[in-house]
Order: sequence, then structure tokens, then C-alpha cells
Amino acid sequence: MKLTHVLTLIGFLITATVTAQNKEISLKDIWNGTFRTEGMQSLYSMKEGNKFSVLNHDRKNKAHTIDVFDYETLNKVSTALDSRDLAELDYFIGYEFSDDESKILVMTKSKPVFRRSTLGEYYVYDMATKSIEKLSENLVQEPTFSPDATKVAYGFENNLYVKDLASGKTKQLTFDGEKNSIINGITDWVYEEEFSFVRAFDWNADSNKIAFIRFDETKVPEFSMDVFGTGLYQTQQVFKYPKAGEANSNVTLHLFDLTTDKLSEIKVDKAYKDFYIPRIEWTNNGDVLSAQYMNRHQNELDLWMINAKSNTSKLVLAETDKAYIDVTFNLTFLKDNSFIWTSEKDGYNHIYHYSKDGKLINQVTNGDWEVTNYYGFDEDSGTIFYQSVENSSINRDVYSVKLNGTNKKRLTKRDGTNNASFSSDFSFFINTHSSATSPYEYTLNSARNGNLVKSIKDNDKLANKVAEYKTSKKEFSTININGNDLNMWMIKPADFDANKEYPLFMYQYSGPGSQSVANRWNGANDYWYQHLAQEGYIVVCVDGRGTGYKGAAFKKVTQNELGKYEVEDQIAAAKELGKLPYIDEERIGIWGWSYGGFMSSNALFKGNDVFKMAIAVAPVTSWRFYDTIYTERYMTTPQENPSGYDENSPINHVDKLKGDFLLIHGSGDDNVHLQNTMRMVEALVQANKQFEWMVYPDKNHGIYGGNTRLHLYNKMTKFIHETLGDKRENAKEEKDEEKSKIKG
Repeated sequence: MKLTHVLTLIGFLITATVTAQNKEISLKDIWNGTFRTEGMQSLYSMKEGNKFSVLNHDRKNKAHTIDVFDYETLNKVSTALDSRDLAELDYFIGYEFSDDESKILVMTKSKPVFRRSTLGEYYVYDMATKSIEKLSENLVQEPTFSPDATKVAYGFENNLYVKDLASGKTKQLTFDGEKNSIINGITDWVYEEEFSFVRAFDWNADSNKIAFIRFDETKVPEFSMDVFGTGLYQTQQVFKYPKAGEANSNVTLHLFDLTTDKLSEIKVDKAYKDFYIPRIEWTNNGDVLSAQYMNRHQNELDLWMINAKSNTSKLVLAETDKAYIDVTFNLTFLKDNSFIWTSEKDGYNHIYHYSKDGKLINQVTNGDWEVTNYYGFDEDSGTIFYQSVENSSINRDVYSVKLNGTNKKRLTKRDGTNNASFSSDFSFFINTHSSATSPYEYTLNSARNGNLVKSIKDNDKLANKVAEYKTSKKEFSTININGNDLNMWMIKPADFDANKEYPLFMYQYSGPGSQSVANRWNGANDYWYQHLAQEGYIVVCVDGRGTGYKGAAFKKVTQNELGKYEVEDQIAAAKELGKLPYIDEERIGIWGWSYGGFMSSNALFKGNDVFKMAIAVAPVTSWRFYDTIYTERYMTTPQENPSGYDENSPINHVDKLKGDFLLIHGSGDDNVHLQNTMRMVEALVQANKQFEWMVYPDKNHGIYGGNTRLHLYNKMTKFIHETLGDKRENAKEEKDEEKSKIKG
């Protein structure tokens, strides 16, 4: 699609009312795939810098292929793998090349464990011989090629294994792995959820050593969930889950030398007590491993360089913060083993360049804006590529800058959310762009100046389809609340009449560092908000204090008091919006999911003079029930900060409930346990407060599967109509009429 076409389309979409817009969005439309976007699946930049591969599914011929394209022409140049050519495979759902791209690891079956972890059936395909071999007869975790592509390491039943691809022999590296006790090389539940990684092992550059983290869960308390299923008796899922203030896994760092078959523990030159190892990564030197150690409060982060040959360690970087330090995946080693690091130490997240010994060479980026993604470093041109919010905190743009901080360029041209995938030689990037008025478009751009080379894939069909429906513009603005200009969006009915009064329905999430007000294309909830606007509601979202991308001070103001300032901002915003002549201050509601459910509950209870209803989905109702890493990052432990935990727990404010309350949870939620809702229910019952609630059997934190999402949103929509809609308005009119008769 040409750029002029895009601009024309945007102009078309942002019009609030268009003649062609006559269809109304139904809940079935939202959940049956009507508004599904087209994308590029499993994009991979080949080492040969001018090529990339994608995973394609030919439904007509029932084939899965890994197709290779030329960056510059976008022409398909080859098919690396076609499922029809292999008797062993009917299909595959994921793939990964070895570093030298001589072999491909393909996944054919997948079984979820937790949010990021899966068990899978894998095959290794040899590009030269066109042969394929099953990696293991078992479903395994996190298989990873050695850099020289001669071996694959993986996890199975809490132990580590290495398969030699030439001989076909498999070697077991650890033997003490045991469910709910010892895990080798794969993270435990809380690391996976809060440090965002599963593979806790790493190959060195010489393919002869593997470093890994060992988790001893012995002292971690167990949590159990009933699984009701379809049988006569329910079963239980039992797993280790450290709640705030409880024991974590004892973590240790280990090394397996495949040359000597020796397993050893790695120790650094500092005595840590109750600590985390959130990242390990080998440098370009096959004998030097980097490891990040963090204290339990997560306000001290140490970067160690460990020499595996001499068994010595050196602390090269130590960061501290009054609140907490975010752990990232941005550590990048350059050819000389100097490294790139990102930090909030000047008040905003920026890029820094350090020598291999930890001496600061220079701060690469600076300003009162945040770097939001680090893409990489081009050694040939000495250029760093990154994403930031320099062009407004609700937008994302791609930039380049020299390693010394000079010659910064904005590479993306259109406001909205831009995200880049660079070719391995950094000559091109595929940009994914969307905005509130423009669906996802994938374009090829020059990395030198950002200029458009050509369009790859667009969502014109979806844009045209959306244009057939009655939709409203998402209006971005700011609202001054408690001395801060907070980002806000508002959706009004398409036939909005400023002389009428409308009920107001607010959405928020509000978790630390999060963002809900962003200039990007619709998610499923956005179509729901359009549906509600069609039904006569004004829908608003406000990002209050504690949310992200406006500097560390704004984000970390909620430290030790989660649910205080964020709730104050939502209550104050509702009061301010209620003053608008077209909003009925007697009909204001709020909803949220997870952290947002914690917030909406508190807002209804503490703001009982403002909010007339709330919906809380999968809410945390006391931070005492949530995990150590997330909760203690912002609250320290309940033993140290009992008032911070209890004064803002909605369980302790149920006596203030005056409005209508709907509480929803999945019984199979391994993240925010059903315990949260059960304790809330008991508190409400004992306070003699009436409310509505729903539990979805065996559904996890996402509450989905089959007809579940449609049922959930039907239930919430019905509740909104009953509490904020015409029925409530009619009741109000009847009550006012009765009052006037009495007075008369």
C-alpha cells in the first residue's frame, strides 16, 4: 500500500460519523474473529544480511513452510522447509535456526506449563542433507543449539540434557532434578512470571560449556488448585508459589564443562543472602560469563564477570535505587567486550556504554524521555538502534544514534506505535506501524534514513471492514489531576449530543510502569468500548501516577503504597469528568482486570460517593496473597511494611461499599489465585454487603477457551446496562417524579 493511500485511509477513519458506517458492533463480532488483523508470523533475520524468513501456513494445501525472502526486493528466494516434503511431519508451529543456519529446530506439538513455558515435541532438520531427526521421544523444554550447531541442550523433568547431533547420543548433565524440589536450567514459577524468562542455561561461544541456574524449591510453600475437569472426582495442581514475605527458591550458579564432563558450582566474590540471579549471559570470550545478582528488595543490582577458566569473579557494575531497579534483556557485548546497558539512574531510562571492566565510556542517549526498546548495535557503522517516546509518551518511534551519542535520527515518520525488526547487517528494518486510526502495516525501510522502500503487508481489508461499522474516534488528551497532567483517551457515542447527559464507564490497569493510554490499533477491548459507545456510554481511560514512560519519579511515587495514589487519581479523575455538562455524575462506573481489578475494587469502596458500580476481573485483593518478586519490588515484605499492605487492600474497605459490584475469577488461575476472590467474598458477606460474582471453572488468569470470553463479556455488558444504563436512568426519573409529587 502506498503512503498516500495510508494518509487517505487515516483521514477516512478519523471521521466520527461516515455515511457508510451503519453496522453496529456485536459482542459476537468481537470474539468470532471479525476484526482479526493480519501479521507476519515468526519473522527471523538471516545471517546473510539481505534475507529474512517467515513461517507460513497454506490452509488450502495443508502445508507449513519456512519461506525465505530478499529484503530489498521482498521476493521469495527459497523455501527452507516444507512440511509436505517430510514424511515425519504433518505440520509444525514454530522454528529456530542454528547460529550458522545449517540446521533448523522445529516444534510440532506444544503443551503449556505456565504463561511463558511449554513442553514441546521437536525435530532437527539438516539443511545440507535434507534429513530430519526427532530430538527426543519426550516432550522437552527450551531446546537450544550450541553456537557451532553440533549439539542441542534442553530441559526434561527438571534436569538438563545435551544431544550430540553427529552421534545421536544424549548426555544427561544433572541428576537431582525433582518436581517441586530441584530445577536445573529452567526457571521456577516466580522467575518465569516476574523476570520474564524460562531458559535458565546458556551456551558459551566455544560450544563446550553450559552455565545454568539451579533452583532449590524445597523451602518454598506449596499452593494447590482444584482442577474440576469432566471426571467424577476433581484432581489438584500443586506447585511451589512464594507469596510475599515467604521463602524463595535458593538459587545457585553452576557450570558444566563438556570437554571434561565436570559439573561445578560458580561463586562470586561477595556473600549474598536471600538474593536473585535474574540474568546470565556469556560474553564473546568463551571463558567469561556475565551474571546479574540482585538483593531481595530489588534496589541493588550487581553485574559480575566470571572467568570460568581461573574460577575468579569481578564486580564491574553496581547500581542502586531508592525504590527498585528494572531488570532488562538489553545487556549487549560488543566485539571488544565493552557493553551496552540501559538504566534509569538519571531519572529516565537511557542507553549507556561501558568498558569491559565497567568504566563508563559515555551516556549514549539523554533527555526527559524514555528509551522503550533496544534493538542492537551495528559494529560497521558504529550505530545503535532503539525505540523511544521522545515524540510524546503515547507514541513510539524508532531512532538511530552513534555510539558516542551524536547524529541521532528519527527513522520512523508516522505518529503512532512503531516497532522495528532489523536485518542482521542493519541495512534494512521491517517496521510495524499502527495507531488508533490505522491498523497494523508492515513496511520495509532503509536503516540509514528510515525512508520507505516498499509495503510488505497491510490491513486494508480490515480497515474497510471497520469503516462499515458505526465507530467513534478515540480522543487523546490530558487531564490535570493532583498536580499532574495525566494521559487520557475518551470514546463518545457516534451520535454524541453535547446537550445530553451520558453515563461514564472508566477502564484502567494502573500497575507500576504500565500504559493503557497509547496511540495504537484496536485490541478486543477497544471494540467492546465501541460497542458500549453505541449503547450510549462514554468510555474513558486515564493513566495515573505509577504508570510508565513519564520518568522514574512519576512511576515510582507509588513505592511501598500500591493502591493509594493510583486510586486517588482515578477517583479525582471521575469527579473532574463528572463536572462535564454531558456526563451524568450519578452514573459513573469503573472496571479492570488483575491489577486493574484491585484498582476498580478500591475505587468503588474508597470512592463510594463517586463510583456507582465496578467490575473486578481476576483481582488481587490483598498483596499478601501475591508473589514475592513482583510484590516486594514495590512494597518490600509484609513483615517490614504491614500498613502498606493492609491500608490499601480492598478486603479491608468492604464496609464502604454502597454501589453495585461484580466480582469475576477463574478457578484455575495460577497467577492471581482464586483465594483473592474467595477472601473478598467472605469479607463482603461478613460486612452484609450484597454483590454479584462469577467463577469460571478451571480457567486461568486470561479466562478464555471455547465460548468463555463471549460469555464473560456478555455478563459484564449486562451488568453495566443494569447498573448504569437506561434501566437505572428510568428508575432515577421515576424516583425524581415521586419526590416532586411529595413536594407538590
